[in-house]
Amino acid sequence: MEISSLSSRALFAAVKANPTRKRFGFGRKPALINIDLQKAYTCVGEFVTAYETDPRQLEHVNTLAAEFRARGFPVVWTYVAYMASGEDAGVWGTRNNTPDSLQNIKVGSRRAEFDDRLVIDRQRDIIINKRMASAFFETNLGSIFTFHGVDTVVVTGGSTSGCVRATVVDSLQRSFRTIVPEECVADKHEGPHFANLYDMALKYADVLSIDETLAQLRQIPPAAGAGA
Repeated sequence: MEISSLSSRALFAAVKANPTRKRFGFGRKPALINIDLQKAYTCVGEFVTAYETDPRQLEHVNTLAAEFRARGFPVVWTYVAYMASGEDAGVWGTRNNTPDSLQNIKVGSRRAEFDDRLVIDRQRDIIINKRMASAFFETNLGSIFTFHGVDTVVVTGGSTSGCVRATVVDSLQRSFRTIVPEECVADKHEGPHFANLYDMALKYADVLSIDETLAQLRQIPPAAGAGA
């Protein structure tokens, strides 16, 4: 094992400055997955489980979502919420049991609500209640993407080291080109945040700035019937 005194932030900065792998790049039909941008994780000061990394994260996510819609590409929002017993969280919900615990994010609760700052088109966007870390695990997301002919997935949300990473790995394993806009993901602490950006950039995804993500997206021809 290589030993380093560099912080995870410094390691990620070094990979950005001197990339060692070629990019996957965008394909012909991208989709956007926004992971768990719900009040339990975004309302800092109200819930102890909430966090913020880039203060403009939700603004950037709204910009991306608007661009995807305008071009006729799928926009997906996921959230976690569980039944009253919490049993649908499985063993994941057994490590502790406090009002802030994962399995106690109940369906219909304030903790399960999307952040009020988000712009969600509830007529057109796809909303998925997921129970586990990956947006793909035991949901219909894969079949939705097959129907739409998706070949590229852009992932935003939180946490970088948890549900974002799990979704990114599953995306790659399904042979989707996978993109992570750096300013659009967040975590509780900078250590796991940058460590996972570093790891994803090396192995699983193109980690890009929001500006570069938008620039590449805008080079893709809109889907047939976009804007109709």
